[in-house]
Amino acid sequence: MIEHNKQVAEQLSKLLAESYTLYLKTHKYHWNVTGPMFHSLHLLFEQQYTDLALAVDTIAERIRALGWKAPGSYAEFSKLSMVRDAVGDPSASDMIRELTEDHRTVAEQANRVLKLAGEHEDEGSSTVASDRIEIHEKAAWMLSAHLD
Repeated sequence: MIEHNKQVAEQLSKLLAESYTLYLKTHKYHWNVTGPMFHSLHLLFEQQYTDLALAVDTIAERIRALGWKAPGSYAEFSKLSMVRDAVGDPSASDMIRELTEDHRTVAEQANRVLKLAGEHEDEGSSTVASDRIEIHEKAAWMLSAHLD
């Protein structure tokens, strides 16, 4: 395998792990959100976890297209992800704060993929990363708007 493919695949694996962890956390918050913002957050969380469910497949398939195996277990994801699992029973506002920060974290990882892929003229990985940056930055904005 080409060494630069391995480097990009390793960064994509981190993006995959963070995206899956964020998917799981967002889904948990969708199920458990309460309070005056329940309806709007319940719907927003559903939109976001649905997007993430599709994204993890796209990211994993890109890793495979580069010739590497995609991680796919909780143990692998926990080692690779900067996004941490949901803990306890946070308030709706705390859910929003956590998810906003997590989306920013994932956008930063996607940006690392974008830069590395660009260095290696890997347009396929660049496109995946660029799309994810836009989506995660918008998600962070949509979430944080609930706190203003």
